[in-house]
Amino acid sequence: MKYKLIYTLFILIIVFLIGNSFIIENPYFKITSKDVKLKIPKGFPKPIYTFKKNKLKADIFILGRKLFYDNILSKDNTVSCGSCHQRIAAFAHIDHKLSHGIYAKIGTRNVPALQNLIWKDSYMWDGGVNNLEVQPIHPITNPIEMDETLENVILKLKRDSNYVKLFKKAYKDTLINSERVLKSLAQFTGLMITSNSRYDKYIRKQDTFSITEKNGLTLFRAKCETCHKEPLFTDNSYRNNGIKLDSSLNDFGRGRLTEIEKDYRTFKVPGLRNVERTYPYMHDGRFKNLKEVIDHYSNAASHDLNSDTILKKIGVLTAEEKKELHAFLLTLTDKEFLLDRRFADPNMVQY
Repeated sequence: MKYKLIYTLFILIIVFLIGNSFIIENPYFKITSKDVKLKIPKGFPKPIYTFKKNKLKADIFILGRKLFYDNILSKDNTVSCGSCHQRIAAFAHIDHKLSHGIYAKIGTRNVPALQNLIWKDSYMWDGGVNNLEVQPIHPITNPIEMDETLENVILKLKRDSNYVKLFKKAYKDTLINSERVLKSLAQFTGLMITSNSRYDKYIRKQDTFSITEKNGLTLFRAKCETCHKEPLFTDNSYRNNGIKLDSSLNDFGRGRLTEIEKDYRTFKVPGLRNVERTYPYMHDGRFKNLKEVIDHYSNAASHDLNSDTILKKIGVLTAEEKKELHAFLLTLTDKEFLLDRRFADPNMVQY
């Protein structure tokens, strides 16, 4: 009886601590001012989003992290940003062709990775949003994703005593509004910078490549770099990459927004950093692995008639060239970024 009482008290203490945000105090999740400094990697261009009007601060970053992983942003409190954007997949949706949203709805596009966002001039596959701070409005209000309104999100946050404390700590008063929600999320996602892969170390002469990897890099620069420009591995353009229209989705890409003929069936060129982890591939997730992607670009005969003429530059790759290109793409994996504690879900216990 005595031990049963002690055990019961122990469980109640644990529940109390968790209920009072004990997990956030775990040293693994601790964020200091040193963790939220913007460091531009050597060789990277000047970022487009600079935080000049959204001054970096540890408490704002912490607030943004909590919001990112909180289901409170969705209508029925079941879906968070982190539900689809998973850290281990470079914040893409691992193993899912199309996004999964509220009420078990299935979206129409593959979830893009969230990395090096401050160097982008637009977001989403069709470039429908051109500002990092505004971007979260789309998934929050999309009826397939979170199906919520910003007004209702604000009401829910105001009713949550923990959020009232977090906003006061971050902004020095208890005002909770959409601007602060969006700026907080921008600080969290904007610092998701990946720049320490084996490729980066090789460029900095801190690591070596095998002959296969070196040949793959040479091949990449000759065949792929026009669109996937180093060091971000994208030129931020929109292109028809030759995949045929999926009649079940009828996704016309950027043309749906611009209604300009040349934009139909074009999609934003994604960055290739951590590409090993961001499968499946393409805007509709049709390719399940890198081998299928490489085979697609090597087989011009299968390309859509309206595909970008630049694809002809690739030509037919030999089996050895495909192997070399694949080996190089694997060097773009940044394990340090994928395991960066700053971006971990604070609701998950770390062992």
